[in-house]
Amino acid sequence: MAYGGYGGFGGGNNMQQLMKQAQAMQRKMQEAQKQLAESEVTGSAAGGMVQVTITGDKTPVSVSINPEVVDPEDVEMLEDTLLAALSDAVKQADELSEKLLGPLGATGLI
Repeated sequence: MAYGGYGGFGGGNNMQQLMKQAQAMQRKMQEAQKQLAESEVTGSAAGGMVQVTITGDKTPVSVSINPEVVDPEDVEMLEDTLLAALSDAVKQADELSEKLLGPLGATGLI
């Protein structure tokens, strides 16, 4: 009694097709990851007085602080504003990642 294919589970064509699809998906994911690494997003706080730029893969690029925000008597406010700008930038990077990678990016399959 002959079953054919791999261990009696059908022909090799299905397996080859699956491998091709997996390789195509892997290429798309690599391209999207590259695009993320090359993209930049800027988060801001205090009406744009503090800005943080990061790449789509969350690598810090730059920080810009308008001198008007700097109050030596209230360093804590500047720290809070900087954190708010960073949080905004990370949120934008997450949104870009979701857009480029789709649901697979969020699951850690990349």
